[in-house]
Amino acid sequence: MAETGASPLSATPPAHSPLFRAEHFVWLTARVLEQRRFAYHFLDGAADPVETALDAYRNEDGGYGHALEPDLRGPVSQPLHTAHALRVLDSVGRCGGQRVERVCRYLTLVSTPEGALPAVHPSQRGYPAAPFVPIVDDPPGELLATGPVVGVLHRNQVWHAWLFRATDFCWQAVDSLKSSHPYEIHAAVAFLDSAPDRSRAQAAADRLGRLVREQRLAALDPADLDAYPVAPGYGPGEHHFPHDFARTPQSLARAWFTDEEMSRSLDFLAAEQEEDGGWPVRWRQWAPGTALEARPMVTIEALRTLRAHGRFIG
Repeated sequence: MAETGASPLSATPPAHSPLFRAEHFVWLTARVLEQRRFAYHFLDGAADPVETALDAYRNEDGGYGHALEPDLRGPVSQPLHTAHALRVLDSVGRCGGQRVERVCRYLTLVSTPEGALPAVHPSQRGYPAAPFVPIVDDPPGELLATGPVVGVLHRNQVWHAWLFRATDFCWQAVDSLKSSHPYEIHAAVAFLDSAPDRSRAQAAADRLGRLVREQRLAALDPADLDAYPVAPGYGPGEHHFPHDFARTPQSLARAWFTDEEMSRSLDFLAAEQEEDGGWPVRWRQWAPGTALEARPMVTIEALRTLRAHGRFIG
């Protein structure tokens, strides 16, 4: 269920509180979209300004581009940009209507024959992109790109012909996972948390939780990170923690971790706030502008995660 604009936090955070410091950081560094998202989630702001800011990234094909996800530059629509836009709309209770119909038409246009989304469409070629983002002529469909989109559409009870094939793809991809990496697990959780078949989702989540623990994909002790290897291809120190998998207590991934493990994880997240009020970006940085744009996004998600788990941040 999407949040409302009303927040249990005061519209004027106490001076020098974590939220006050984060607000200063956002006004100092963030794009207009993240400024308006922060105002919506933490300062009793309205949803309309968020939608207005998001519209600047929307293209005529119904998708989103213009570096909405900072690691992909240029104007062209991309599945990862569009997935991010849907998450933003979901978070402000606006994921529906004609806008989402247009998005689904775009998703149909760029999906593979089995209805899955590629992480990066080849139209990205010629524009700057992170060096760890491969651009190929005939990209395969990936759970990484498809799972979060299917999840958010199901959560908002959107029905479209594309969604049926994409849902089947996600089930097949989740069921076939024998080994994985953290971002793929995040995508699987985003799908399972809203998949209509709840008993099947629960069973799949139980199996993935065992896989996460067996393959040490979650750093269960932030004080001993050397015991948890970083996934191949990830940046140095790009660990993932219980709170990254279970961003809310209602997530199926919450059952993967003990109360003690989750508490340590949330303590670590709260302590990561830096002197300037923002949270760090843990993935590999490749250009100054992308790092600057990503940190306010990470900061907003850190605050939302802490609040969802009952951590007072005002």
